[in-house]
Amino acid sequence: MSTVANALSRYRKVPDVTATDAAGRTLPSKDIRPLPAVTGTFTHTVDSGDRLDQLAFTYYNQPLQYWHICDANPQFLSPLALLSKEPVQVTRFPVSVPADPPPWAAVRSALNDLVGVEDVTVVEDVALVPRRQTVGGQQVTVTVESVSRSVLVRYNRLNVDAPALAAAMTTAGLTVGPWADGGQLGQPIVIPPAVSG
Repeated sequence: MSTVANALSRYRKVPDVTATDAAGRTLPSKDIRPLPAVTGTFTHTVDSGDRLDQLAFTYYNQPLQYWHICDANPQFLSPLALLSKEPVQVTRFPVSVPADPPPWAAVRSALNDLVGVEDVTVVEDVALVPRRQTVGGQQVTVTVESVSRSVLVRYNRLNVDAPALAAAMTTAGLTVGPWADGGQLGQPIVIPPAVSG
C-alpha cells in the first residue's frame, strides 16, 4: 500500500493487536475502530447515479475519503444500502383490483414463481376523506372511506426487475400503477465536514 493511502486510511490511528485464527496461528491485525463523533448538518440528496468515491471527490477532493460519509450515516449497514445499490430491493406497486374477490392467491403465485422474489405483501390503506354529496336536496360534506391497495415485493434485482414483476401482476388480473422503489433514492444523507490530520 502506498504512503498516501496509508496516510488516508481510516485505520491508521487504530492500535495493532494480534489474533489467533482457527488453525492456532497468531496473526497481526487492527483493533476495532469506533465510529467517530460527527458534526455538521450538510446533506446530499441521493441520486441513482451516485457513487461514494465520486461523492468523496466532490466534497473532499479525495475519492479515498468516502468512508467519512459512511461513518456519518451509521444507520445503514453497508455502503451499498447508503446509496440504494443493494441487490435486494423493496418496491411498492399501487394496484387496482377489477374483480371481487381480489385475485390475491393468483398474484402471490405468479410473483413467487419468479426467480429472485423473496416476499410479497398486500397492503390496504384506508383513509377518511371529505366528499360533497347531495342529501335531501342539499349539498353537504360527508366523510367516506377511501381504500387504496398496494403490493410490496422484496426481490433480488440481480434476478428480476420491477417491469417483470408488474407484468406478472397484470397477467394475474391486477391493474398496476406507477411503482416506487424503497430505499434512499431522493432521500438525504449526511455529508460531514472534511477531516484533517
